[in-house]
Amino acid sequence: MISHICGEIAHRGDGFVVIDVGGIGYQVNVTKPAMQELNQKEKVKLYTYLHVREDALNLYGFTNAGELEIFKLLIGVTRVGPQIALNILSQIRIEELAAAIIHEDEKVLTRISGIGQKNAKRLILELKDKMKKKMGDYKAPASNNYDAVSALVSLGFEKRRAEEAVNEASKVTKEQGVEALIKDALSKIKERKE
Repeated sequence: MISHICGEIAHRGDGFVVIDVGGIGYQVNVTKPAMQELNQKEKVKLYTYLHVREDALNLYGFTNAGELEIFKLLIGVTRVGPQIALNILSQIRIEELAAAIIHEDEKVLTRISGIGQKNAKRLILELKDKMKKKMGDYKAPASNNYDAVSALVSLGFEKRRAEEAVNEASKVTKEQGVEALIKDALSKIKERKE
């Protein structure tokens, strides 16, 4: 098993990089956010997962070990292969994914291209308990942030704008409650308009 790869990026393609390690080029499939991060670097270290099939050996790489762990959880779900898991992690942040699964929010999951209602239900059913354990330390803030963003979206704010305001507010909010977070996020949105 190849657990990580360190080397120089020899080539960048659509959804993959080729990493030169001692004169050998390894093609590693990566998420879109990882690709953007890797565009800034020449030397890299990727945590990897080797997927073995009858007709191919595919290597999947991640910029941190946490992403790799979530990837392994996703491919453990019935009918979710490595490409679908990579697609999920390309379109949604881990915290958002965890919150959607924990709160059984199918709408968030079905917004991911390639994830229909059946797959969304399957992800929730098979990962809810595992995700709660994995995100245990982060559960309260992630849950509060998720609830605050949902409240702002229901008030008519654009989702991306609501997420930015809530994330900014959560860094400075002393109180842990959702109400305090919403209030601070609203004042951040107001500041930006002025």
